[in-house]
Amino acid sequence: MRYLLSLLPSNYLEPVPAGPPRGAADDARPRLAEIVPADPSKPYDMRLVIGELVDDGEFLELHESWAPNVICALARIDGGSVGIVANQPTWLAGVLDAAAAQKAARFVRFCDAFGIPLVTLVDVPGFLPGTDQEHSGVIRHGAKLLYAYCEATVPRIQVILRKAYGGAYIVMDSRSIGTDLSLAWPSNEIAVMGAEAAVNVVHRKQLADADDPAALRAVLVDEYARELMHPYYAAERGLVDDVIDPARTRAAVAGGLAMLRDKADPPPPRKHGNVPL
Repeated sequence: MRYLLSLLPSNYLEPVPAGPPRGAADDARPRLAEIVPADPSKPYDMRLVIGELVDDGEFLELHESWAPNVICALARIDGGSVGIVANQPTWLAGVLDAAAAQKAARFVRFCDAFGIPLVTLVDVPGFLPGTDQEHSGVIRHGAKLLYAYCEATVPRIQVILRKAYGGAYIVMDSRSIGTDLSLAWPSNEIAVMGAEAAVNVVHRKQLADADDPAALRAVLVDEYARELMHPYYAAERGLVDDVIDPARTRAAVAGGLAMLRDKADPPPPRKHGNVPL
């Protein structure tokens, strides 16, 4: 409890607690490239990534046993408190389901209420499909997460590690919903869906008529990935601000937080929005 309170201001009018700078702007973490496999189908523990980004590897995860496919944690980066939202590839491959979206939305609004900057780590293959999720209201809860980020006026930084597919990528604080700074690793894959799934949809008729569909599919998947999912595709189209060396992630995030420290985002002249049910 003492550690939790040390990360929070006494009220929303006070500045976020900040200790002395820790030299994060010059802190390289080469182990990050070892933690995250280059193969997008292989899982890894996102907690290890968070441990490399935050001061002394210390963070406080909230609601750890609820919707573990998303991580919500409080920590410090270069002395200042931050809220971290991250997909967890070791659980359901890091997809967003109704519970995960609800958990993340509540945490984003909590951080915004206390003026705590947000860092979002993205490795998400999409929303979890299925009738069970539809009955659970996955679209409604996904809209809550989208709304929470759009309403947030605190500094917001997004880091895309690997997969960033479809609507789930958009609601994870993408440029299109107003993140202040979007960074991506060279392994980023920002797309509507994976290369193989996209080829099956776009070239369905061509594959059906082919003498050797498997060979043609392999060629088309390679072509799609090479042309539309290379590391700098997102930067060329303004979806991210910079493609960074994974080892420089802590330094880049710390630099972004310092740049956004005095962010002023006055609300528009209106009463309020209508929160999704």
